Amino acid sequence: MIGVSFMRPNPLLAVNQLKTYFYLDQKKIAKAVDGVSFTVQPGETVAIVGESGSGKSITALSIMKLIEKPGEIVEGTITLNQQDLTNLSAKQMTKLRGNEIAMVFQEPMTALNPVFTIGNQLTETLRKHRSMTKQEAQLEAINLLKTVGISRADEIIHEYPHQLSGGMRQRVMIAMAISCHPKLLIADEPTTALDVTIQAQILDLMVEMKEELDMALLLITHDLGIVSEYADRVLVMYGGQIVEEAPTRELLRTTKHPYTKGLLESLPNLKEDVDRLGTIKGTVPPAYDLPTGCRFYTRCPFAMEKCKHSNPDLIEITNNHVVRCYLYEKEEMQSVESNT
Repeated sequence: MIGVSFMRPNPLLAVNQLKTYFYLDQKKIAKAVDGVSFTVQPGETVAIVGESGSGKSITALSIMKLIEKPGEIVEGTITLNQQDLTNLSAKQMTKLRGNEIAMVFQEPMTALNPVFTIGNQLTETLRKHRSMTKQEAQLEAINLLKTVGISRADEIIHEYPHQLSGGMRQRVMIAMAISCHPKLLIADEPTTALDVTIQAQILDLMVEMKEELDMALLLITHDLGIVSEYADRVLVMYGGQIVEEAPTRELLRTTKHPYTKGLLESLPNLKEDVDRLGTIKGTVPPAYDLPTGCRFYTRCPFAMEKCKHSNPDLIEITNNHVVRCYLYEKEEMQSVESNT
């Protein structure tokens, strides 16, 4: 398989050749997501990893159809339960969000309305999507807050977002997200603004809710440490494209792409005595000024002349591991020969 990511049979979510561009002016086009394909199976936890600017969050917002002008989905399909979301109207998507698919955002203070109480925001979702009476919604809102580990739930529903800590607000966001038992939960950097102890609590809570409600989880993060503990499979993004994909253990054990290796080397390791953590030189290129060849070319320690002029396709290394890199062309040929 060359040129696409794994497209497994009967997925819950299938993203195929997704392109989301931002038209900044007549000459500037930011290719934030440029030909991304992947699947999420029912009950699976898939992580999308990469630095800021790699296209992770725009991929998530595209799936939710929350891209605003000057951005738009210009190509590709997003299929949830065999229904193509790209063809749905705004009204149809509003009905789908919360019921079938939900999202926990990076900063809950921007996602929660500051002028409404926690109870008002939770009950609105319940009354809209689950046709509950005001009293039924109030009781369910309290139960949801208790489910996500919030004590004093009957008091918290009368408070405003600014009265809660960051960890509490994130728990409220999770309660809202799971209130209608969605089949897919997208979490976009859900622990970035939280301290380490609270981070672990929030991630454990999401995994617990995933298992309890039989959901799939799409986790957007820059932290491979989180991925190693919580994800079944990893997609590494760079420059708006997937550069490596594999089951988590496989990717961490036999890392292929130079970018993924750089990310792993930048993580602290208690087992090794190092004076300085590894770094990746340079910065992620802006989506409106991507290199003509491999998008990692300007930062790659193994760059060859052909990398400067041509962007490699995804190459299948094993049955469950693909990489976008010319370093592995020989491995792919050997794999093809061994199967003939």
